[in-house]
Amino acid sequence: MDYFPIYMQLGDRDCLIVGGGKVAARKVALLLRAGAKVELVAPQLCDELERLAADGSIHHAARVFEDSDIDNKALIIAATNQQEVNQHVSALAHERYLPVNVVDQPDLCSFIMPSIIDRSPVQIAISTGGSSPVLARMLRARLESYVPAAYGRLALLMDSYRDKVKERFSDVEQRRHFWDNLLDGEIAELMFSGQEERAREYLENALSDADTDAPTLGEVYLIG
Repeated sequence: MDYFPIYMQLGDRDCLIVGGGKVAARKVALLLRAGAKVELVAPQLCDELERLAADGSIHHAARVFEDSDIDNKALIIAATNQQEVNQHVSALAHERYLPVNVVDQPDLCSFIMPSIIDRSPVQIAISTGGSSPVLARMLRARLESYVPAAYGRLALLMDSYRDKVKERFSDVEQRRHFWDNLLDGEIAELMFSGQEERAREYLENALSDADTDAPTLGEVYLIG
């Protein structure tokens, strides 16, 4: 494994993108979805970025990159068509141990960005370690049809009952067993068919009917 997969909390954190073209616009869109505060440095912007700057979604510095731009940034992305600028941004970030991504140049990156299936709060990240972004996008396209948007709503429903389940079951294994049994039932199908209220009732009934005194089953290994 060449890379360690990790999710970063970027809500309300300052992030920097160097570059003003369509590639930079795609990276801006991802950071905004993650709740980041985006500062963009570029002499010129594509139409999409012009609109985001005009409505205040991003802060735009209309000039070339300066070394101080990386100060106090949680994350840095270089997306210019100038190799010298990309290399300089990468070197500065590495010197300061700041996470940096240079688009399509994994050798200049301290992190790479995967293809993402977003069913928030459920997310699936697909990466080829930078060796074949096209393959990663193909795998994402194939997997997306197997992960309906309802999985995100199901995750939110389960999250809203976490405290109640903890109150009901003091033992971690009992809680895990409850959730496993729940997901093996029809709650997912109810969510997929748009019957969210019935799914909530199903969860409520499962919780009230659960046997808190039932022993947690262990595992037996036969050796020999």
